[in-house]
Amino acid sequence: MRYAVLIDGGFVKRKLGSRAQPTTISDVTRFLECLKAHPALENLPLHRIYWYDAFPLLGSAMRPLRGGRVDFGQSAMAEANRELLSQLCTLPHVSVRRGELVFRGWKVRNDRLPARESSVIIRNNDIEPNIQQKGVDMRIGLDIAALTLKRHADIIVLVAGDSDFVPAMKFARREGAQVFLVTLGHAIRSEMREHADLALEIPEAPRERVKPDAHAA
Repeated sequence: MRYAVLIDGGFVKRKLGSRAQPTTISDVTRFLECLKAHPALENLPLHRIYWYDAFPLLGSAMRPLRGGRVDFGQSAMAEANRELLSQLCTLPHVSVRRGELVFRGWKVRNDRLPARESSVIIRNNDIEPNIQQKGVDMRIGLDIAALTLKRHADIIVLVAGDSDFVPAMKFARREGAQVFLVTLGHAIRSEMREHADLALEIPEAPRERVKPDAHAA
């Protein structure tokens, strides 16, 4: 039995990294090695690993309330994501499927909307861009169907947390494939667990410590 791994990149980056410490290629490769070494998969042949993500948003926009112009493609997070996707494309047996990011205007940060207050003062740094990802969920669903119908994989290993994938999971099982869900320390939605054959818990691998700069003051 061959297996294919389908990874919602945005979901995994939130689990493996943070805004302060974005996910690196080392984080991803350690995660993939842990996944492939899981007892349920270690003796099975791998078909391919599919990583679904969007390249950082390009362009700029004026922030409200005299907040100045924001260049979306020049942030540290954007640069880290560009680097990660470029490196993922070079890994063996990894295919990067690209969605797109769309700017939908501006929104107030959630931490600036306290539940116990009836009004707040909003400043320009309390507002953040409303950026939405398009196309990733659709590509994951289509690939689950294609891998199943073409018999490229007998097991679909899904690394995602969105219950929108339930119809694709049900389709794969009806066509004879098995569906494994991967957990990274998070609870699986009940509707997803119902339509999965197995849940694989992957222990969180420790991140590499950044060595201090010996020449730093």
